[in-house]
Amino acid sequence: MQLNELIKFNLPDIPGVYLFKRGRKVLYVGKATSLRDRVRSYFDDDLIAMRGPRIVDMVTKSDRLTYETTPTVLEALVREAALIKRYHPPANVEGKDDSTFLYACITQEEIPRVLILRGKEIDFKAKRTFNGQKLKALYGPFPSLTQLREGLRIIRRIFPFFDTAKPVIANDKHHLAKMEFNRQIGQYPHTFNAKEYRHSMRQVALLLSGRGRELRTRLEREMRIAVKKERFEEAAEARKALFALNHVQDVSLIRGEGLVEPVENSVRIEAYDTAHLSGTSAIGVMIVIENDTSIKKDYRIFHIRGVQKNNDIASLREILLRRLGHSEWPLPKVIVVDGGVAQKRTAETVLAEAGVVIPVVAVVKDERHHPREIIGARRAGITEANAVFANSEAHRFSLARHRHARNKLYKA
Repeated sequence: MQLNELIKFNLPDIPGVYLFKRGRKVLYVGKATSLRDRVRSYFDDDLIAMRGPRIVDMVTKSDRLTYETTPTVLEALVREAALIKRYHPPANVEGKDDSTFLYACITQEEIPRVLILRGKEIDFKAKRTFNGQKLKALYGPFPSLTQLREGLRIIRRIFPFFDTAKPVIANDKHHLAKMEFNRQIGQYPHTFNAKEYRHSMRQVALLLSGRGRELRTRLEREMRIAVKKERFEEAAEARKALFALNHVQDVSLIRGEGLVEPVENSVRIEAYDTAHLSGTSAIGVMIVIENDTSIKKDYRIFHIRGVQKNNDIASLREILLRRLGHSEWPLPKVIVVDGGVAQKRTAETVLAEAGVVIPVVAVVKDERHHPREIIGARRAGITEANAVFANSEAHRFSLARHRHARNKLYKA
């Protein structure tokens, strides 16, 4: 297929999924924020450098293109997974072991959880994991761990669910109390009601199965019935969920698709974050992501020594200088920092002074501490979703260490 052939497809500037075909055979399935811009990117002059020979070969062989629009990028993500499952397009699956594909799974339990599992962990015939966990439903395969995580994070903000490693026990107050912090930041249900939770899980299942339009219809019906019966709080909840579903905006999904295919080879990413205790004591953390996996044995904690106040720039400089002093630690391919241009330049200056050439990516947050802009991901050769995942993991680890230090302070 050639660029001039795209005109006849009249691709819209809205989210959706696209299918490259040769005759009736589907060669590749992808998702897009803008179908028009995303598909056009496959005909750039530097395609082979940005995407690799497998994708170039697919574009060359294709002679047809079809697409489906979706209301949001989130729904394009789950629709992409459903189409990959249906067609097994060679450009999506060739050269990959089925066991490495990712699935969003709902457990068969009194209080179901949503888990991310790789194919090698699942006995598909028995519909259970190999360690014995029964599964009620499986959705996928999803090509990207980072984007699946981000997709589930978005869904959880609308329809809260549990994703704990261990089963949730309804009557175990101690067990539920351990998750209180996560409830406070909206990660888990604020209060637990078995009936409401089952209802929420049905909504999660509809969304993950790609039935977003059916979910909207149900929410609208619930809202009308609740208003008619003067159950105005229920109507407000349905209206809130419907609004959130229709206005999903998340930088890691919208911009995370980028122009770079997920890198086949392992890429080591280091991400940094700081936490201040009562405005005086401060810690910095370094986390390591490699091939979409957290390398927790390589996580490091730095107790800030030379900075007296909440000075993130100075703290970042100290952390990086001390990190670079450890020549026994392997250097990363990319560094991700929390902040904007100032933090990015600080990291680049420290690296230059040490004679080290490593690209730096900065994750800019909004007032609610959600990713608003990613600076430098494409130049660094990673997707913005990779950068957001690394930054989120650094923030999570930093927050955990901060809570630990705070509890020790209060006990002293």
